[in-house]
Amino acid sequence: MRRVSCAMLVLLLVATMALAGCAKPGTKTITMASKDFTEGYVLTSLVVGLLRNAGFTVNEKAGMKTLIIRTALTSKQIDAYVEFTGTAWTTHLKKTDIIRDPVGLFDAVKQADLAANGIDWVSRIDFNDTYALAVRKADAAKFGGRISTLAAYVAQNPKGALFAVNPEFYERPDGFPALTKFYGMSIPSNQVKLMDAGITYQALDNKQVDVAMAYSTDGLLRKFDLQVLEDDKSFFPIYNPALCIQKDVLAKYPEIPTILAPLAQKLTTEDITSLNYAVDVEGKSPNVVAEQYLKDNSLIK
Repeated sequence: MRRVSCAMLVLLLVATMALAGCAKPGTKTITMASKDFTEGYVLTSLVVGLLRNAGFTVNEKAGMKTLIIRTALTSKQIDAYVEFTGTAWTTHLKKTDIIRDPVGLFDAVKQADLAANGIDWVSRIDFNDTYALAVRKADAAKFGGRISTLAAYVAQNPKGALFAVNPEFYERPDGFPALTKFYGMSIPSNQVKLMDAGITYQALDNKQVDVAMAYSTDGLLRKFDLQVLEDDKSFFPIYNPALCIQKDVLAKYPEIPTILAPLAQKLTTEDITSLNYAVDVEGKSPNVVAEQYLKDNSLIK
C-alpha cells in the first residue's frame, strides 16, 4: 500500500543480515516473507523477533507484492507471512459480502482459507489498517470530523472540497465510487485529483487539496499533523493483521500462536503508527524499530 525508499530497503537488508547472523541455533526452522511496504516490513520484523527469541531459525524472503507473496505461500515457497483480513477476504478468497465485525471476519477468513487452501490463520492483532479520509486539523471542525458531516458540507458547498485520491482507489468499485454513493456525496470529477498515495499527504499539507485518501495507521498522518475523519457509518472494511501459515507448518510448530500472543495482545494503533513514523519519517530500519519495541515492552530480552 505504501512506498518504501531505496535507502530504507538498504537499511532493512543490512539489519536483516545482522540479525540473521545472531539467530539462535536450533532445529526449528521457518521461512517467512514480508509485504513490500513499511508496515509489512515492521510487522514481519516483530514476528521474526519473537520467533528467533523463542529459538527458531527464521529464513526471510525479500518484500513482495500482495499477489506474489500469496502465491509464494500457497505454492509452499514460504511457510508464513503477515496478511490483513480484509485483503484475504476480498482479494484472495474473492468474497463480496462485507463483514463488519473484526472477530467475525477473522473467523470467516480462517475457516475459508483453511478449507480451500490449507492455510491457517493465527494471532490476530486488533488494530485496523484500513483506508481513510484525512484533512488538515485546522479544517476538521469545518468538515465536522466525520465523513457523514463532510458529505453534508459537500452537499451545501459542491465546490468547497477538493479531493486527492490514488488511481486504484478511485477506479475500484469498492473504493471511491462506492464510498461517495454510500455517504450520499455527489462529487464532480473535476473536484478529484488523482495522485500516488504518498503524495496525497503532501498535497494536503500544501493546501492543494482539502481531503485526501489515507491509510489509518500511516506515520505520515503524524508528520503532517492530519486528522482522520471518523467513518461513522462503517463503510471501510476491517484490515486486521494476522499470521497466515501453512497448516502443516503450524501442526509441526503448534507453539507459534503462544509465542505471538503477547504481541497480538499488546500492539495498538498508536504503537504501529509510531513504528511506521520511525521508519518513514525518521529513516530507521524496520528491524531496528521492531527490536526496540519488543525490548521496551519486555517481549524479548
